[in-house]
Amino acid sequence: MKNRPVFQTLLVFIALLMLAGTVAAGELQQKLIQESTIDQVMKKGVLRVGMDTFVPWAMRDKTGKLIGFEIDVATRLAADMGVKVEFVPTKWSGIIPALLTGKFDVIIGGMGIIPSRNLKINFTQPYDYSGMSLVASKKLAAGFQSLEDFNRPDVVLAVKLGSTSVMAAKRYMPKATLRQFDGEAQIFQEVINGKAHAAVASAPTPAFQAIEHPDTLFLPIKDTFTKEPIGFAVRKGDADTLNFFNNWIQYVAAEGWLAERKAYWFMTQDWKANLQ
Repeated sequence: MKNRPVFQTLLVFIALLMLAGTVAAGELQQKLIQESTIDQVMKKGVLRVGMDTFVPWAMRDKTGKLIGFEIDVATRLAADMGVKVEFVPTKWSGIIPALLTGKFDVIIGGMGIIPSRNLKINFTQPYDYSGMSLVASKKLAAGFQSLEDFNRPDVVLAVKLGSTSVMAAKRYMPKATLRQFDGEAQIFQEVINGKAHAAVASAPTPAFQAIEHPDTLFLPIKDTFTKEPIGFAVRKGDADTLNFFNNWIQYVAAEGWLAERKAYWFMTQDWKANLQ
């Protein structure tokens, strides 16, 4: 009984600690809400989207306007939020650092969800799936019919710097020599000019290139040789933004809109006449 005052004091102390913890948690939650990207976007009335040009994900038409699958996705997202969209073209090799420094709010640019990237940024659930394919030189790669045919030190592969095509080439054709370029157009031009045996890029662009240049290019492998999930990329520690984007993706996927837009940009070339 003599210890009762001490016991009661201890209970009061524990209760105060729990109360302080609850208050601190509430303050932290409010701070996170106030600082969330979604909250800031709604206040500014503009969603800034980081992207780079990849056919048919994002391209310039004859007037210089951006068009493509990702452009449609980002534009619809902003419209559903009731804000304007602002595209921030950024070289792929520096797009993640640019996101982390606040140059834009989200990356919507055909970015594959891979562990090394996920250590630096958070990804939404996949809104699309892509895969790597090859387009090769008819002269330099004559008779090549498999990945193993390209897996030789004397074979030169053109890839886009910072893209998952680099990882795919290193994994499936580790003996080949890689030449990396900032722009996707450069890798195909390297093959057309006879300076590389093949270019590795996300489907369906290699197939489009083979159709456009039938005298110099061909598809040694009909199907893609990888499959990768594609997601929006956001800065870490922003649960509200991630939650909204995930739910939006589910909504437009269930609506059938994502599939309709994917079919237009990837299974037709109705848009090609509008390109620069």
